Amino acid sequence: MAEEFSSLAEEIINYQKKHDMPDTLLAFNLHISVERLHDIKSMESDPTADERKIIEDFIR
Repeated sequence: MAEEFSSLAEEIINYQKKHDMPDTLLAFNLHISVERLHDIKSMESDPTADERKIIEDFIR
């Protein structure tokens, strides 16, 4: 699971770099809190299945 999560965190970071999108704007677009986005990106906690789907649908 950690490997999949690392890949998601990396995808989020790459998307933000490519689109010059700060955490606040991405969190707003994903309808999650900035704190939750930070937890997911830093791998402090795993995203829920719903969060994972929302993030993947948005960045892909």
